[in-house]
Amino acid sequence: MLRVGLGYDLHRLARGLPLWIGGVRIESPVGCVAHSDGDVLVHALIDALVGPFAHTDVGTLFPDTDERYRGIRSLDLLREVKERILEGVKIHNIDMVIILDSPKLSPYRESIRQNIAQALDILVDAVSLKAKTSEHTALDRIVCHVVVLLEKEERQKE
Repeated sequence: MLRVGLGYDLHRLARGLPLWIGGVRIESPVGCVAHSDGDVLVHALIDALVGPFAHTDVGTLFPDTDERYRGIRSLDLLREVKERILEGVKIHNIDMVIILDSPKLSPYRESIRQNIAQALDILVDAVSLKAKTSEHTALDRIVCHVVVLLEKEERQKE
């Protein structure tokens, strides 16, 4: 059974906070305001991976009201989703778009792709990342959209 997953996340940016994208620390004067590390790409990816199988969303799985998740690395959450929820699911491909005016992400693109592929135990060729700007219409935020194609083994009805 093939399923398509769609994920979206947005975070406000503030000076003096770290900026994590796809498990990579990005050199930037601003970072995400968040309970966890604020990795908008991984948060959107988790939503895309769990949604097609009615497993809700990242906020329900890892609520920001739970102190266990304060400052947690989002890649660790992604690994947990892989182990806990994605058993028997094949990830065919992941297509991600980050919208951020600054800094430029091209120097980090391959490291981000490799981190995602490694966390999900898939080939890096199955992970696509595009970086766009908002054309200076959203200087105080970072946005990510993710689409995934998944396949789950069908169980035979008894």
